[in-house]
Amino acid sequence: MTSLVPDLPYWIAFTRVPSVGRVRVGMLEERFGSLEAAWGASAGELRAAGLDPHVVSAITEVRPQIDPDEELERVQAAGIGVLTWHDPAYPRLLREIDDLPPVLYVQGELTDDDQRSVTVVGTRKPTSYGKEVAAHLAGDLARAGVTIVSGLARGIDGVAHRAALEAGGRTIGVLGSGLDVPYPPEHAGLMRQIAEQGAVISEYPLGTKPEARHFPRRNRVLSGLSLGTLVVEAPERSGTLSTIRSALEQNREVFCVPGSIYSPTSAVTNRLIQEGAKLVMAAEDILEELNLSAVASHQTPLPGLFEAETGDEAALYEALNSEPQHIDDLSRRTEIPVTRVTGTLAVMELKGQIRQVGRMNYVRARGSTTRDARA
Repeated sequence: MTSLVPDLPYWIAFTRVPSVGRVRVGMLEERFGSLEAAWGASAGELRAAGLDPHVVSAITEVRPQIDPDEELERVQAAGIGVLTWHDPAYPRLLREIDDLPPVLYVQGELTDDDQRSVTVVGTRKPTSYGKEVAAHLAGDLARAGVTIVSGLARGIDGVAHRAALEAGGRTIGVLGSGLDVPYPPEHAGLMRQIAEQGAVISEYPLGTKPEARHFPRRNRVLSGLSLGTLVVEAPERSGTLSTIRSALEQNREVFCVPGSIYSPTSAVTNRLIQEGAKLVMAAEDILEELNLSAVASHQTPLPGLFEAETGDEAALYEALNSEPQHIDDLSRRTEIPVTRVTGTLAVMELKGQIRQVGRMNYVRARGSTTRDARA
């Protein structure tokens, strides 16, 4: 994904000056006509353009250490594309926010279809319920032709990305570091998968470490890329709050999955629902709210239906729901011996009727149904 901007090396070079963002890039373009001319301007000319003295100092101190052409070569050698806000391929939804990044580094491919996107965020320490719901909703949205955007963090982010990939849909990961600095490190493989089936993007140049101050900035990009943000489990003082604030400031929809009133991980989502956020129980709730139902009807249908082949399968399925249940509880409820329950559940899991979530705990798999073999 190559930029059409002729002075692209200088756009890249300016991303290495921490004090130069959207407002100052705009000032430099307006005053000098191009960032190439701005890069070569004297300190006096930069001050005359309206830049603060500390910004002028930052630019003049960094310039001797940077060769813009070498910066571009380095990015290209890494197989990374660069887009500026002048490029037609720059995401349309992101272009609409006030604080849009002047430059995006892209690994993979952004497409027009990504305008139909939903951001999925939540806690880094989800419950089994949160993981299950995030996987169901992200997977169903992806199958409906919606691009899933998330931040590649541990927890809900990783679950949402993987569910979109498994559903054969598109997903976009947004980093708070350079694209050559995977964070968290264990998600390096997931990053590669996302780049093959979507894109990983960052506004930060190569080599940028994942410092804490970068993530609130990253979060405005997360919400800005999408029509709406879906929150699945978030405790008070969660980093997810900054994404929610950004979505509201950008006049984007906020959707929340309800949780137990006793669960600290659902404190934020339950409160937001009280305050007017859209309560979500199925992907269709989001599709309807964003007027994407018509598009979804032309996409891959949701998972097929399953039928029970034995009476034990039918009884166990009826005893299960979306809440994890231990194998011993299932045995007591169905009056089926534990040994038979164990074997039957293993077969049902292989057929995709159920899922194991945690040690010996099971839930129904989305979209399955049964026909009692005794009927």
